Amino acid sequence: MNATSSSSRRIVWPSVITVISAAILIGAEVFGAAFAGGWALAILMGLGEQGTHILQAVLFALGVLVMTAFIRAARRVEPFTKRG
Repeated sequence: MNATSSSSRRIVWPSVITVISAAILIGAEVFGAAFAGGWALAILMGLGEQGTHILQAVLFALGVLVMTAFIRAARRVEPFTKRG
C-alpha cells in the first residue's frame, strides 16, 4: 500500500492565515505587556537595571508559554490540513 496516496493531506490556507494573523496580534500584546509590565514592576519593587532585565526576561518566557498554548489551541479549532 502506498503511504502517500492513502494519507494525502492538503494545507487549508485560510485556516493557516487566520491562526498566524491572530498569533501576530496576540503576540504583540503579550510581549508588549511583558516588556512594559516588567519595567513597571521593577520600578515599583526598586530593582535596578539588571533586575528589570531579569524580570522582563521572566515575563517574556511566560509570554512564550502563552503563545505556545494559543497556537496549539488554535490548531485544534482551525486545522491546518485536511485529507483529500
